Amino acid sequence: MGELKKPANTQSQKDKAKEYFRGVLSELKKVHWPSRRQLLTYTLVVFFAVSIVSILMWIVDSGLSAALTKLLP
Repeated sequence: MGELKKPANTQSQKDKAKEYFRGVLSELKKVHWPSRRQLLTYTLVVFFAVSIVSILMWIVDSGLSAALTKLLP
């Protein structure tokens, strides 16, 4: 009455997993990977953009903090 049944399709699940990962590897071979120079260029652009946005946010935050400090006792 309380017997545990094993899944009937265990092998087919393994086959499905293998097929999935074969498909993943196949798709990864189609990806256009950037060269080392492109990767360095893109990384520097991102760091520069993040730095600029961070500085702008710091300026705005400092200005708003100063304004609120003067407005509120």
